[in-house]
Amino acid sequence: MDDNKSTRFSLDELARQLAASVPQNLRVLGQDLERNFKTLLQSGIERMELVSREEFDLQRAVLERTRGKLESMEARLADLEKVFSAKS
Repeated sequence: MDDNKSTRFSLDELARQLAASVPQNLRVLGQDLERNFKTLLQSGIERMELVSREEFDLQRAVLERTRGKLESMEARLADLEKVFSAKS
């Protein structure tokens, strides 16, 4: 999964918030706890096989172009079928 800066920042911020929500006596673990939260979040997201908005938009554009070409070819085929059936 390609991480963009905003996704990385969001994961960092979420990990920081999770670490801050831990009871005071466990906060001595500090950066280790924050790093572990971040690692858990990243692995969870990777298991979900999420894609970035950029990749989603790119695939949507490809699908729309492909759909347009398919519709054009279907119309062309229908016209050709009419021509051939009229000749028969």
